[in-house]
Amino acid sequence: MDKEQEQNKAQQIMDFRYSIIAELLNPYLNRAERRALMRQKAGRRYEIPYSERSSLSPDCIRKWYAAFQRFGKEGLRPKVRSDKGLCRALAAEESAALLEYLEAHPQLTAKAVYRKLKEQGVVGSELSKSALSRLVVAAGLKREERLRDQDGRQQLKFAFKYPLECVQADMMHAFELPDERGKRRRAILMVILDDATRRVVYGAFSFRESSLEFEYGLRHVLLAHGRIGKIFCDNGSAFVSGETLRILSILGIPLIHSRVGAASSRGKVERHFRTVRDQFLRPLDKDSVRSLADLNARFHTWLESEYHRSPHRGLGGQSPLEAWLQKAHHIIRLDPTVDLDEVFRHECRRRIYGDCTFTLDGVLYEVPAVLKGKVIKVRFNPFQSTRKLELLYENRSYGEAHLVDTYANTRVKRDRRDDPAAGLRERDPCGRPPKHPAASPTRAAFAASRLDLTKGGKSS
Repeated sequence: MDKEQEQNKAQQIMDFRYSIIAELLNPYLNRAERRALMRQKAGRRYEIPYSERSSLSPDCIRKWYAAFQRFGKEGLRPKVRSDKGLCRALAAEESAALLEYLEAHPQLTAKAVYRKLKEQGVVGSELSKSALSRLVVAAGLKREERLRDQDGRQQLKFAFKYPLECVQADMMHAFELPDERGKRRRAILMVILDDATRRVVYGAFSFRESSLEFEYGLRHVLLAHGRIGKIFCDNGSAFVSGETLRILSILGIPLIHSRVGAASSRGKVERHFRTVRDQFLRPLDKDSVRSLADLNARFHTWLESEYHRSPHRGLGGQSPLEAWLQKAHHIIRLDPTVDLDEVFRHECRRRIYGDCTFTLDGVLYEVPAVLKGKVIKVRFNPFQSTRKLELLYENRSYGEAHLVDTYANTRVKRDRRDDPAAGLRERDPCGRPPKHPAASPTRAAFAASRLDLTKGGKSS
């Protein structure tokens, strides 16, 4: 409990005590009437602030009345214990040792320190959890405060000067709506916000909270606007993918994560989400939204017609669009020689099965037979609806993989050397190879019917 809370507590208790004795201050009451009134008040039930008791004794009421007569209303203020901040269950030396060790090791909890000192024999007294908590709070050594003091960093307001010098990225869960199959799923808003101008350089709803949505947004910003200086985001699963980090390292864009639990450091994008909820989602008739594309169309209309054109207090009264246009000449364009389709390709490794196939995202593909049993690298564009998988082995390309068509493979002509039954059919019953090549199935059938093909089909 901080100082302000303690003052509020004392004020409530003082006001309650005064309400009890207010009638006793009537100057027209004699001593007998005043005592009778005290007994009458002591027989009632009360909701006493910060107390589990519900009744008062006549002596308690008499004590409050005497304090008011002597010191006025301030005499009803609760007194502070003379040993406040000290633990009566521990000796002074033990309390000092515990607090000193706790201050030197801020990452440990008070319970862990107490257990450790007790094992070492420094503390020998038994201490309840509530008593330990009161001791730590009174000493100003709560764990959050100790960690903050250890970190030594202050939460300062910051703002970048130029567009795309820094962007903030985050995701926000919205409401449920039907997908293309009619199943209701929750829409998730992905936003990339420019720190300097508060302009949303990318924003779209989807049904996925994945790194692919983040990468698609980055690719859009790079193509539509220009180079990004740095990206500031949280530690969500969409922002920690290995493929995303590899792509950003190629582009030379640093990805900075905020500290866990420090959402206030991403205040600009969090404030934008609040605006989206208040000004877009709440007035929206959610039952009229037919699909995800419909929701995105309405969101972009609101974004361009209202949000980007409304004065922003953080921009000195300018709108995000005005701030963007005023500083747009500072944007650095992307080098035209950079092939973003190539940069944003994903890479993965797969071992080829004995039937010259491998799986990717649950789909079976087939490869040339020369790669059977090899561990290859597969490269593909994740944003294409029909994926083209490039096959690489030892830095050499082996073309593209194809979907397995099991029915078409039944018509593929096999090599007879690979058929283990072929050699058995070409031997006589004694196991010796035949003198003449084996007849074709058609000629063998005609021979079985005793037809001579060389004599015009007449039987012998």
